[in-house]
Amino acid sequence: MNLRQIEVFQAVMQTGSTVEAARLLHVSQPGISRMLAHIELQLGLTLFERRKGKLLPTPQADALYAEVRQVYRGVQRIDDCVRALKHGGHQTLRVLCSPSTGLALVPAALAALSRRQPEARFQIETLPAREIETRLVNREADLAISTVPIEHPVLQRTPLGHWTLACIFPAGHVLAGLAQVTATQLLQHRLITFGAQTPQARFVEQCSQAAGLPVQSAIEVRSGLMACALAAQGAGVAVVDDFTARAFSHQGLEHRPIDSAPRLQVELVVNLQFAASPLVGQLVEGVRQALQRCDAGPPQPA
Repeated sequence: MNLRQIEVFQAVMQTGSTVEAARLLHVSQPGISRMLAHIELQLGLTLFERRKGKLLPTPQADALYAEVRQVYRGVQRIDDCVRALKHGGHQTLRVLCSPSTGLALVPAALAALSRRQPEARFQIETLPAREIETRLVNREADLAISTVPIEHPVLQRTPLGHWTLACIFPAGHVLAGLAQVTATQLLQHRLITFGAQTPQARFVEQCSQAAGLPVQSAIEVRSGLMACALAAQGAGVAVVDDFTARAFSHQGLEHRPIDSAPRLQVELVVNLQFAASPLVGQLVEGVRQALQRCDAGPPQPA
C-alpha cells in the first residue's frame, strides 16, 4: 500500500462510508470507491462488508487498521518535526567564542535568540584560538565569534565589527578624571601586563617605545578576567579588551579608551564544508546588533 491508499483506507475506517470519506478527503465518492476496490484487489483481502449503504470492517481490516494508525502517527511526527524545525526546534547550535566575547557580547545575542526560538537548544563555550580552530575543523562546533584571527583552509572568516583596548582601574582612580588616556599618562602608572605574544602586551610595548618610558609592572596575567580582578584589588592599571572592560565596569572599576589603541576585528568563523544552520544567521545578526550598541562608547568623567 502506498501513502495515498493508506489515507483512503484510514478515512473509510474512520467514517464508515465512502461518501463521508470522500467529504473528509475533499474528493469524489466514486474515486474513493474505485480506490477501495483496487486496494482489496491488490491485497487479496476483503476489507469491508457492504450492508445497507454502510461499510463494515472485517477482522482483516481491523488488524490492518492497527498498523495503519502507527504509520499515521509516524507521519504526524514528521509533520510536527518540520513545524518545529521552522521555529528552531530539534536543533542544537554549538557556539564557541573568545574569552572576551564570551563575557557579554555573545551571551546577550544568545539570550535574545533563545527567547525568540524557545524550542532550540544551545551550547556555548569559551576557548583559546587554537582549540577553537580544532573544534571547527573537526565539525565539533557550528561557529565561533573570535577576537583573534583563526586561519585554516576549511575555515571562513567574516568581519562582524571591531574591538579595541582600554585601560581599567578602581573607581576614583586619577585616570577616571580623563575622557581618554594617552600612552604617556598610561605609563605613569603601575601596570598589570599580559604575555609577550598578546595584543595587550604588544600595544603596551609600542606605547613604551613611543613615549620613551619604561613599563612599570610586577604582575603578568593570561586572562582579562584575572587582570580586572587584580585591578579591583588595587594591584595596578590593566590594559584589556573593551568587551572585558565594559563587563567589569560596574564592579568597582572604571575604564577609559586609550587614544592610540588599535581597532581590531571581531570575526565570525565557520567551517566551509559544513552546511550552516538557519540559527547561525540569526545569532550573527544579534552579535552585530550588540556590537553596534558597544559603539556608544565609554562613560564620560563627571
